[in-house]
Amino acid sequence: MSKKMDALEYHSMGRKGKIEVISTKPCQTAEDLSLAYSPGVAEPCLAIQQNPEDAYKYTAKGNLIAVVSNGTAVLGLGNLGALAGKPVMEGKGILFKRFADIDVFDIELDTEDPDEIIKACQLLEPTFGGINLEDIKAPECFYIEETLKKTMNIPVFHDDQHGTAIISSAALINALHLVGKKMEDIRIVVNGAGAAANSCAKLAIALGVKPNNMIMCDTKGVIYKGRVEGMNPYKELFAAETHFRTLEEAADGADVLFGLSAKGAFTKEMVASMAPNPVIFAMANPDPEITPEDAHAVRSDVMIATGRSDYPNQVNNVLGFPFIFRGALDCRATCINEEMKLAAVKALAQLAREEVPDSVSKAYGNVKFAFGRDYIIPKPFDPRVLLHVAPAIAKAAMETGVARQPIEDMAKYIEHLESTQGKSKEIMRMIINKAKSDPKRIVFPEGENEKTLRAALILVEEGIAKPILIGIKENIEQKMAELNIEMDVPIIDPAESDLTGTYAEDLYNLRQRKGLTLSESLRILRRKSRTHFGCMMVRNGDADALLGGIDTHYPETIRPALEVVGKQQGLSSVHGLYMMVFKNDVYFLADTTVTIDPTAEELAETAILAAEKVRMLDIEPRVAMLSFSNFGSVNHPQAKKVRRAVEIVKERTPELIVEGEMQADTAVVPELLDGFTFSKLKSNANILIFPDLNSGNICYKLLRHLGGAEAIGPILMGMDKPVHVLQRGDSVDDIVKMAAITVVDVQNI
Repeated sequence: MSKKMDALEYHSMGRKGKIEVISTKPCQTAEDLSLAYSPGVAEPCLAIQQNPEDAYKYTAKGNLIAVVSNGTAVLGLGNLGALAGKPVMEGKGILFKRFADIDVFDIELDTEDPDEIIKACQLLEPTFGGINLEDIKAPECFYIEETLKKTMNIPVFHDDQHGTAIISSAALINALHLVGKKMEDIRIVVNGAGAAANSCAKLAIALGVKPNNMIMCDTKGVIYKGRVEGMNPYKELFAAETHFRTLEEAADGADVLFGLSAKGAFTKEMVASMAPNPVIFAMANPDPEITPEDAHAVRSDVMIATGRSDYPNQVNNVLGFPFIFRGALDCRATCINEEMKLAAVKALAQLAREEVPDSVSKAYGNVKFAFGRDYIIPKPFDPRVLLHVAPAIAKAAMETGVARQPIEDMAKYIEHLESTQGKSKEIMRMIINKAKSDPKRIVFPEGENEKTLRAALILVEEGIAKPILIGIKENIEQKMAELNIEMDVPIIDPAESDLTGTYAEDLYNLRQRKGLTLSESLRILRRKSRTHFGCMMVRNGDADALLGGIDTHYPETIRPALEVVGKQQGLSSVHGLYMMVFKNDVYFLADTTVTIDPTAEELAETAILAAEKVRMLDIEPRVAMLSFSNFGSVNHPQAKKVRRAVEIVKERTPELIVEGEMQADTAVVPELLDGFTFSKLKSNANILIFPDLNSGNICYKLLRHLGGAEAIGPILMGMDKPVHVLQRGDSVDDIVKMAAITVVDVQNI
């Protein structure tokens, strides 16, 4: 239930759905409007009329894909219809944009007539640079794609067929290499006769598998010559001259099992009957034909891949279609032919054999990957996939004569591709995977809150953190039951806990000179403040960190934290930091939440602590101390304060890149900074230190709501032990992100 609610909330929060159209040109003035529309738009229209190829120069056609579906074969859900399939098509658009910066319009067609789909796609050709057919059932999908490829002059690609085939074929090449078998010698059994199975079989034959050594099965058994029941022309292509009639018979002695069918289709007995060093690709989703655990329980020499991310060797279509279309669009290919598909296969296979950079390991929780039985195919978040597959596609298109705009300098093209890979989107995933490498105990004072419970489930299931919930146990368990949440986490009721008495004495000893009595300490911990109780857990080592505030105002969390946990020794104050994530950049803003009118000493502390936090996230800090003055241009006390803070930072951390006092635009616009040749900053700053809370708080909120930045925080700096504060109204996703940051904070103590 919670997964269902998470999915529905994800799709409905904020702007509905998952995609939007954003202008790429300014439209702020009357002059802009006259160029964007009438009368200026007439000029590109006339130019395109004279030379249709100019559509790629003056419109978005060259970077625009149509994801077309009628919803007759949606994921593993079957025929949901065009409208119900729309979330999947929007999701496909996100993947195109995320992995290859390709824009997408999703087109859901309310028809099961293949000729109507063909006609619709043909009529759309002027709009798009390519068409990705999606979730259309077999055998109609074969007819639709074949017809469109013959009649259209832009790439048409049915990903359900060819995406799976390309990725699995690359993995097959590497699997056979590792077990010492040759493609032309193996006997392969393909279980399933739909779109993906058909394409997998064709591509395997193109790679060297002998047709006589391939057996295809469907729900009625082996597809053999002379079979009548359940046949169609597409199955007939793979009808074998064989005495095998069942999948069990075909699997006996087979070298490879390709599963594109259903959960549990492969049995342990089948695995046991296969040839030595068998290769199994169990690609049914969400549950494979056989799990790796069951396959390995039968024999140790089996090599297995699935479609799931929680097992090694994931056959994931996202390794293919974004990069295939990227290469095809960039050379204006008229189609995606067999040579281009094979080029993608070989590029992926070769990439898996190369040394895996640390950045990929970090993206997967510092897991080390090396070519072998558990790593035969690259990971989806490997940024090198774009740099290998897209150029291979473009090169094959040029070599086969289907590229209308050949790429003249492939090295420069690869550099261009690399420049499109914004790093900001990867930061949160990197943080989450850092947390997963060594999860810590986080206490949540608002244990009865629905969002807290749903976030805690995610933290447990993904191994990000070890939640401890504070609240009335019966209430929490009842709420979990209502939400259908099942998880085994500690639940502590301060009114009943054996820890309360000990904590009360500790709190009394800590605060007795601040007017607190022992009886008041007990009352606070038992009934008044669960945040105090959680902070006592952190202070006494019964939890590693606290994350709270979803139900309370900011001071109601930070005050107990300061009273119980306290600031680090030697610091004058604690400080607040926000991470602001933009499309292509990340900035860190401080102090945005704590110190109202800091001294020069406190500003220096803020800068040094912010730099430490940013380094913790594997980002090299570049600090700008902000003011309304540029390097002494104004001799005002406020500017002097910032100037002195810069001096303190440089004295204490001479290795840190820090500059100021400086105006905000000077800090983030390299062209403005160029005029100050003496500056240690040679590119834009990524840490902005504000002269007071007014400016910092105002700025981060404006950037969040008007500038389109995602605000992650507040991150408290300078606490003796990690305590972080949620904002009222934070989403489940926000809680998970802050929990990951909290875990990484603990890891770096």
